[in-house]
Amino acid sequence: MASANVSKGNPYLNSSHLHGIYIPYALLVVGTAIVRWEWVPYAVVLGAILGAWKLYSNRPRRVLKGDQFQEFELQEKTVISHNVAIYRFGLPRSTDILGLPTGQHISIAAMLPGHEKEVVRSYTPISSDENPGYFDLLLKSYPTGNISKYMASLKVGEVIKVKGPKGAMVYTSNMVPRLGMIAGGTGITPMLQIIRAIIRGRPRNGGDDRTEVDLIFANVNREDILLKEDLDQLAKEDSGFRVYYVLNNPPESWDGGVGFVTTDIIKTRLPPPSPDMKLLICGPPPMVSAMKKAAVELGYDKARPVSKLNDQVFCF
Repeated sequence: MASANVSKGNPYLNSSHLHGIYIPYALLVVGTAIVRWEWVPYAVVLGAILGAWKLYSNRPRRVLKGDQFQEFELQEKTVISHNVAIYRFGLPRSTDILGLPTGQHISIAAMLPGHEKEVVRSYTPISSDENPGYFDLLLKSYPTGNISKYMASLKVGEVIKVKGPKGAMVYTSNMVPRLGMIAGGTGITPMLQIIRAIIRGRPRNGGDDRTEVDLIFANVNREDILLKEDLDQLAKEDSGFRVYYVLNNPPESWDGGVGFVTTDIIKTRLPPPSPDMKLLICGPPPMVSAMKKAAVELGYDKARPVSKLNDQVFCF
């Protein structure tokens, strides 16, 4: 168990380096010594050069480019419901990472029928740079949607055009002592990205992040709650993260909120306005507009038309 923890914390002690560099290096030196002892110094030098090259060539590369669209191939599609799926796109190398700061998003572009120019939309991956070699997007397709409808039609092996990073939010550890979040539908994706980063950075995981997080997640029906199992598991494992669900059409024996997210729900479930907290909002435009008004009523700062990193109320 101890050795597993060491290899997890030290990238130079992982299994790929062990089997791809250290063992072949040892075999080269030992084999040379058996054949001809005086050649051992040359084998040591050659092994060191090859090992250094392998380490250099396998280092994580940040592949995103802010000024240029690049193509990434769809590797896998996991259907969640009739109109929701997780799309996994491969990066050029298994060790590559997107290089997307926590809280930011990417732009996806496509030439669609009936449009003279490429249509561009922004999405937040639910994966992170902790997952090299690929990135995952959680998308809900709408009949009148542009990119979402296009994505739903993609087949494994086809590509999308991606550019980034984009956005004003860049989460850093202990940015504020308390974070309040209000999400609706697929607006959960940037929230989940930040929540996972915070929990990864807890002292028990070797970090120093002690941020308290409270999330209100609103949807129409119970089956619309995206990644509920993931959220519930995170809340179960981490006492510093709490989630409260609100449904327009709740099932029988529902113990969450009912109807729309109201000022009373916000007041009860989220941290009160203060200099040492932030309120993050993401969801459909009508919901975001309503939450901005509710926040002002409760004494939070008025959200700007375009949010900035230092704002108390930040809308994605």
